[in-house]
Amino acid sequence: MKIRLDILRRESGETEPYLQSIMFETEDENATVATALSEINKSEGIRDLNGKRVKPIRWECSCLQKKCGACAMVINSHPQLACNARLKDCEKNGCIKIEPLRKFPVVQDLVVDRSVMFENLRLMNVWFNEQTKADEGSAEISYEASRCLQCGCCLEVCPNFYAGSEFFGTSAMVPITRIISELPEAQKKEILKAYREHGYSGCGKSLACRNVCPAGIDIDRLLVNSNAAAVWRRKIGGRNKKK
Repeated sequence: MKIRLDILRRESGETEPYLQSIMFETEDENATVATALSEINKSEGIRDLNGKRVKPIRWECSCLQKKCGACAMVINSHPQLACNARLKDCEKNGCIKIEPLRKFPVVQDLVVDRSVMFENLRLMNVWFNEQTKADEGSAEISYEASRCLQCGCCLEVCPNFYAGSEFFGTSAMVPITRIISELPEAQKKEILKAYREHGYSGCGKSLACRNVCPAGIDIDRLLVNSNAAAVWRRKIGGRNKKK
């Protein structure tokens, strides 16, 4: 398999981006975009289609097993994890375009600064101050919410999110669902207020996020439960399972 990778590169966030085309060849039919980037960086003297020597491509990775979300990037206009994007599934006419996520500041090449997501979680106080335990009705909701990778793919496709806005997006709304489901009713006032202000009120309900989540989280179900608690003042818990 021989594929041309068109990679949008940038020396730093202050420099102009440029597209660099590199031919990558492999016999592994299950090779991923992450495989290609790793192999290119390990190669010595590799050159692009213009004969220019390729500098190491800066990108982030950790587990490479679809568990951490570190390798999120835009591949052929779709946000996804490089470790889960097989070359044979992504290529179009023998070519794959690879870009950094566009909703975050670019640090270098495919590396972006996603700290705004974690700052938003801090502002919403999305953590437990003491040990809690989900009851039988909300245990599934709590578990589903805990699978969020904080990769940022959902924010990439969200028409309502931009860094610095009062709407924090699905990457904040999903984790807060776990807090809402596990906290005793008497302790939910502030977290429900934060959900209404930074989640529900800014969400256009396009639900573009549900189609790109690498973890396959049932976002519809989580938001229905949180909306019920925060907006409609009623608890649904585990009763609204998909049929």
